[in-house]
Amino acid sequence: MKVLVPVKRVPDTAGEKKIDPNDNTVDRESVESVLCPVNEFAIEEAVRLKESHDAEVTVLLVGPESAQPIVRKALSYGLDAGLQVTDDAIAGSDALGTARVIAKALEEQEFDLVLFGNQSTDARTCLVPAAVAELLGLPSLTYARHLEIDGGSVTVHREHEEGWDVVTSQLPAVVSVVEAINEPRYPSFKGIMAAKSKPLDVRSLADLGVEPEQVGANGATATMYEFKDRPPKEAGTIVEDDGTGAAAAQLADWMTEKKFV
Repeated sequence: MKVLVPVKRVPDTAGEKKIDPNDNTVDRESVESVLCPVNEFAIEEAVRLKESHDAEVTVLLVGPESAQPIVRKALSYGLDAGLQVTDDAIAGSDALGTARVIAKALEEQEFDLVLFGNQSTDARTCLVPAAVAELLGLPSLTYARHLEIDGGSVTVHREHEEGWDVVTSQLPAVVSVVEAINEPRYPSFKGIMAAKSKPLDVRSLADLGVEPEQVGANGATATMYEFKDRPPKEAGTIVEDDGTGAAAAQLADWMTEKKFV
């Protein structure tokens, strides 16, 4: 069984993110970059498939050469090999442009299952996994909180507001997982050391047959025209109860003004 796990380099979720005023995109140099935390749940699920189904797992990252440590970090969890797509023309891609590059990279690979995290912590569009599945003409099973492989099929519990649905599809398929699916393990020291020498294939857009005009800021269908800095936090409203009942009326008026009621 062969599994592909696309991952992403994102700004540290604990850091203060900024927008570059020159191109209205996230300034990725203003804060430390890390492996997207949501990807760790997909990686853990892939490692469990490696243990239970003898799966061969490859991590895939679309990003600049400087993102290679993120690939090595993913490999340190016990994955087998890495694939990185690096090209200056990719910078500024929207969700569809990113999905187009990932789909083209996957077309060159043999796989039974593609495992995504359901979203990235920088954009949170939740669009890329389904877009990749559409471009590849494969089944898309999203928001998976439980996953089972049985022969040539995959079954997931698909999370929604009222619980979950049980969905089954034939392989190959694209699955995106949510945080409830597992508890990611920490890389071992042995895994960290082994990741340094695991095979990593680096490809360009030309290698994949993707025209630069199809990706990047110029090929994006989503455009940010304006942004504003987040306003500073304001002091909250304190309602003190003096025992006369006036506080209740004051609280009701405040909730009405803020349209909570």
